Amino acid sequence: MSSVVTSRTTPAAEAPVDPVEKVVRDKDAPIDIDIPDNYVSWTLKNGKERPPISWDNWWKELNYLSLSVLTITPAIAIYGAFTVPLQWQTALFSVFYYFVTGLGITAGYHRLWAHRSYNASKPLQYFLATAGAGAVEGSIKWWSRGHRAHHRYTDTPLDPYNAHEGFWYSHIGWMLVKPRRRPGVADVSDLSKNEVVRWQHRWYRTLIIGMGFVLPTVVCGFLWGDYWGGYVYAGAARLCFVHHSTFCVNSLAHWLGDAPFDDKHTPRDHVITALCTIGEGYHNFHHQFPMDYRNAIKWYQYDPTKWFIWVCHKLGLASHLKQFPDNEVQKGQLTMQLKRLREKQEGLTWAPDSNDLPVISWDSFQEQAAKRPLVIIAGFIHDVASFMDEHPGGRHLIAKMIGKDATTAFFGGVYDHSNAAHNLLSMMRVGVLHGGMQHGLDDKRVPPAQRLRVARYTELSSPYASSTAASDYEGMMG
Repeated sequence: MSSVVTSRTTPAAEAPVDPVEKVVRDKDAPIDIDIPDNYVSWTLKNGKERPPISWDNWWKELNYLSLSVLTITPAIAIYGAFTVPLQWQTALFSVFYYFVTGLGITAGYHRLWAHRSYNASKPLQYFLATAGAGAVEGSIKWWSRGHRAHHRYTDTPLDPYNAHEGFWYSHIGWMLVKPRRRPGVADVSDLSKNEVVRWQHRWYRTLIIGMGFVLPTVVCGFLWGDYWGGYVYAGAARLCFVHHSTFCVNSLAHWLGDAPFDDKHTPRDHVITALCTIGEGYHNFHHQFPMDYRNAIKWYQYDPTKWFIWVCHKLGLASHLKQFPDNEVQKGQLTMQLKRLREKQEGLTWAPDSNDLPVISWDSFQEQAAKRPLVIIAGFIHDVASFMDEHPGGRHLIAKMIGKDATTAFFGGVYDHSNAAHNLLSMMRVGVLHGGMQHGLDDKRVPPAQRLRVARYTELSSPYASSTAASDYEGMMG
């Protein structure tokens, strides 16, 4: 498992500090107060990295403590499944205890201590600390330090479980081998001052044995005489499920699903991940708004951790439940919706820009209309040859307007054409009539499909607000 950074990285050109002041500052200041602004690139350039794993050194690079926990426990569970009958009472208790210890991680380690998304009373803190110890995933302080580094350096080499290293690496591999480099610095000075966190850290070895194996064994043994079943199913098997449930937050939640709030990084939202992780599956939302006590914001989305915290709040055990402003959440959603629309928009073929069309005088239009079917509508010259025989009202209605201005007829004088007709007509533009734009038609000359066009901020000037209609340029239409 990754080690905690205990030394501070400072810029090479840091100004001298008074020794007395430095002692005070070192005691009270967060560990990351002096890191350089370009910390990530600076660390990657100057930080020492372990040698690559090869056939010659792989046995030296294993993290034997984590390897033991993650292999012996499932071995016990698998062996026990073939040798110990599963009683229904033990099965129900195993599921119940899975949620208890899982909530110790999701509601305790994660949302309470790592992200400070709500305040918990002392009784609730002690409950979550002991339940979390039963998940055997490290102490609150160690776990939160790694998770804060994960959020701060997401998808970079300083991320302890960097998703770019592959699904299995982020799921379990990062714990089986020694980290190639130290995770990025993350401050946990607030946790060092917490009485419950210090208590759990001090008694952690005792707590993981007691909560991980002794308690489930004793409960199943005392209540219905199934000591071995309690040890195998409520202890070892349940622990395997809790482990991989939590690991899925680091792997599956960065691989499966979509990104409704931001696609800059790998976190994704998916209901399957939520089902696997006691509600932690709406990970794209969580990485955008990590201080929010919720993971799922819709009432129908599966997030039992959110419901647990809410119930604790109603019972007076939790307070100050943080929620990111809904207005800002909707901005994130809108940004991604507009981005998808922009991508879809760029995949369509649009009417030619007026700036790219030749400006034609009335006389030239008349001359060219004698050779091919040209019609003027809203100041644009259209070649309607391909549509004359397809016109729902009949060919004759178009034929009689060749060489003429059909603006009034098209915009409701004869028939108020549909949006589809407007869009299709715009694709037939071949020129702009010099001085031919009629007053009051500024909006109508823009095809309906482009009136709500998604534009980048550099494109906010209208492509139709050109000055070519006043140009003296005279050209032939293609």
